Amino acid sequence: MQTVWLTGAEWLAVLRIGLGLWWLESWRHKDREGWFERGTGIAWAADVASKHRWAAVRTGFETVVAPRPRLMAHVVVYAELALGLGLVTGFLTPIALAGGLLLNLLYLVLMIHDWAEQGQNAMMALISLVALLALSWQTWSLDSAIGLFL
Repeated sequence: MQTVWLTGAEWLAVLRIGLGLWWLESWRHKDREGWFERGTGIAWAADVASKHRWAAVRTGFETVVAPRPRLMAHVVVYAELALGLGLVTGFLTPIALAGGLLLNLLYLVLMIHDWAEQGQNAMMALISLVALLALSWQTWSLDSAIGLFL
């Protein structure tokens, strides 16, 4: 593989780190007081899910998320932080990439009609998939430094 400036593995690490920074920005700009104390994030998602054209989305949300809004708010917010930290540092990278791919796909399905968010979720999911299948933790990662996921 020919590349410019960096090796192919280094460019994949750049892609992985950039995705991690994107997750960290998603976490940073969240109104955590609103999410945790007033339940704004889950309330918004509940409204979206209640109007969803796919019954499976409505039922899934009512079964998994609606009964435990405080817990799910913490899961979402801290999952974004964990994904960002894992990808930037390259620690437990394949787990972070698979988790991020799953979270983006969940966001994509929930907000299937909100085109403002779909580009971001589709691109983040694509980057996760490429970084996962290309083993992007081989360079510039704690996983590589300590010999995980060789």
